[in-house]
Amino acid sequence: MELNRFCEALLSIREEIREIETGKEDHDDNLLKNSPHTLAVIINDNWNHSYSREKAAYPLEWTKEYKFWPVVGRINSALGDRNLICSCNQISDYIEEPVAG
Repeated sequence: MELNRFCEALLSIREEIREIETGKEDHDDNLLKNSPHTLAVIINDNWNHSYSREKAAYPLEWTKEYKFWPVVGRINSALGDRNLICSCNQISDYIEEPVAG
């Protein structure tokens, strides 16, 4: 991602926080708290949020062209984001032994 798009994204997130702080957006049902929005959530007939689907799908204009659709939303809200559990083997399990020859 270009640096200016990255900065724009960070500023946009800050503005979303400010909207919650000032009461412009709902404290419990807002774009930031419910992100990321998966494609399945966006296209579902049941939309019960206080913000638009378009804002959820494309929070910035350039995301219409460069959208990455996550396959899952948050797991256990922010707690799951901060406490990831990996069920992978140890890295040493993937090191191949040299073939004698």
